[in-house]
Amino acid sequence: MTEERRYSCETAADTLAWINDIIHFLTPYFSSFINPHVVNFFKDQLWENVNAEWIDCLRREPVQNLLLIPYGVVQDHWPASLKEYILKLRSMVFCQEQADINMALPGLQMTSLNRVIAQGMNGKKRHEVEALSAVVSTVAESVRAHAIVDVGAGQGYLAQVLAFQYQHPVIAIDACSHHGMVTDARAERIKKHYTSQMVKSGSGIKNLNVPKTITCRVLSIESLKALVETSVPRYDLDQSMLKGENQEDKGKLNCPGGGDANNRSPTVLAGLHACGDLSVIMLKTFLDCRDVKAVVSIGCCYNLLSEESISDGESQCGFPMSRALRSAGLSLGKSARDLACQVLSKYYPEVATSTPSIGRKGKALRRRNQRRSAKSELHLKGSTCHVKQNFRAVVPAESKTEGIFGSASETQTLSGEISSNERAECEGIKIDSKSSNFESFCQSGLSHLGIKHSHDVNLQGIWKEAEPFADLIGPYWSLRAALGPLLETLILLDRLLFLQEQGSALEAYLLPIFDPNISPRNVAIIAKKIDKDLRSF
Repeated sequence: MTEERRYSCETAADTLAWINDIIHFLTPYFSSFINPHVVNFFKDQLWENVNAEWIDCLRREPVQNLLLIPYGVVQDHWPASLKEYILKLRSMVFCQEQADINMALPGLQMTSLNRVIAQGMNGKKRHEVEALSAVVSTVAESVRAHAIVDVGAGQGYLAQVLAFQYQHPVIAIDACSHHGMVTDARAERIKKHYTSQMVKSGSGIKNLNVPKTITCRVLSIESLKALVETSVPRYDLDQSMLKGENQEDKGKLNCPGGGDANNRSPTVLAGLHACGDLSVIMLKTFLDCRDVKAVVSIGCCYNLLSEESISDGESQCGFPMSRALRSAGLSLGKSARDLACQVLSKYYPEVATSTPSIGRKGKALRRRNQRRSAKSELHLKGSTCHVKQNFRAVVPAESKTEGIFGSASETQTLSGEISSNERAECEGIKIDSKSSNFESFCQSGLSHLGIKHSHDVNLQGIWKEAEPFADLIGPYWSLRAALGPLLETLILLDRLLFLQEQGSALEAYLLPIFDPNISPRNVAIIAKKIDKDLRSF
């Protein structure tokens, strides 16, 4: 096997070399792995696109070994070409192990969120906000920013921590007016808590920063730039106005507001999982707006990136961003961007290794089978085969059951009559469970689509025809899923290269700031404009 190369993205040349190797590696696999959909596995006979030696080997492997393929784990007895594919692929994936951000950002001081300011956050959100707020605050201080703009602020969790805990003036922008109202309401509760604490401590009442909310859908560089220029307080205002909150215009701001575009304050753009093109707009606004001195962006939802035909001049689409990739005419396509979003760590639960399934209907069916099994145990205990005719079960929103071929967190409410298969089981009639599951799966799916099942279609016959190839789904999915992190790496490197192509006027780098097992989209793009007066700061 070829020796693994160590990749770097410290310079534009390094990043471009890395990107070129990824493209060279991916190109042969677009037709076999990237473009096809696994749901069409049987219809399009997708196994025929794969090296026959690989498939013959992997179809005999235990599920646990298949699940390790996307992580670069190979077995000694596998074909050399298969091991080379997996290891070469993993060698080009950007390492998303959580960085030591205290070492990466000297002077950073992360503080735990108190109970009041963390109210409403789940564990994942708290982890993200705790880390990102410390990073954004440190970056803001390094460029002497007087304001932070939280783009795609949602319910304002990040904005409120930056304002109350780190004492930065913050503007929270979100497209949803309801989110703005929630942010304002939470801010008032937090403000009361901090005011009460100051009274109790006898330290006197100090001005508190309260995030100012703007409801606006940011669709372009121009719109975000206008929001920054018209909403951030002017640089020549009194410091109490920059840091204080006793203003008549505190709270909600309209979009866009008025104001003078001259003498603006140095500003930082921050985004926690700004969706699709919004992360791209942030990076471009950082370059285009004189007052934006730094940006900290963690993107997500690559599937929603715009990707149009490349034409002369500056591209307005979400991918590719860099001149190098635009000149190469590279296009990923929807399937590739979907694949880049897949979260490998969610496919590890024990239930997934024992009962893999495809899509939401597959998981709903698995839940139903688990309930059926539980009911059977109750029947045995009661020495009866009586099953209640009306059965209703609710899976709460917090319940997450992940399958190998898809993920969903959803509320499921299922109700209905006892099925003929359940009656058969109670009566001791032997049935083919796999065929029965497939038949139930199809009927459930057709019902969900509002299509009445035709008895002229022999579902059992269809399953018998497909069953010999069912054990090929796992190998195919694993080989395809392994490409997801590499596609995400390509998207991240393209964004970094876009910034690096601007030359020495700025510094930019990628930094994984979250635990990937808690928050898989964990890579922050951090960029700062170089000011000679700030070099020694």
